[in-house]
Amino acid sequence: LLLGVFWKVSVSGAVEWLHLFLVMGTYFVWYWRRNGQTLSMQTWHVRLVRSGDNGTPSLKQCLVRYVLSWPSVCFFGAGLVWALCDRERQFLHDRLSGTRLVYFEQETGD
Repeated sequence: LLLGVFWKVSVSGAVEWLHLFLVMGTYFVWYWRRNGQTLSMQTWHVRLVRSGDNGTPSLKQCLVRYVLSWPSVCFFGAGLVWALCDRERQFLHDRLSGTRLVYFEQETGD
């Protein structure tokens, strides 16, 4: 994108998609690994945890979840629809990565 703006050069669509994939992956994996939440997850009081013990997901789990979330969403939301049939209401990419989303009540300072 910066090449196009400064040097009037257009990169191929594949390079732009790779760039998008890497930048978004860095954002999501960083926040999931750091405290289990992205900024929007904090707003909705949702946290990503390991399925077994509710701990912070490992780097591998976060990477697998991120990579698998793309086809889960891009193929007509098939991985999201999976949650309607799953006994624990998990998305397919959560089931396969060993993670799950949990809701929590935010503590107030009162």
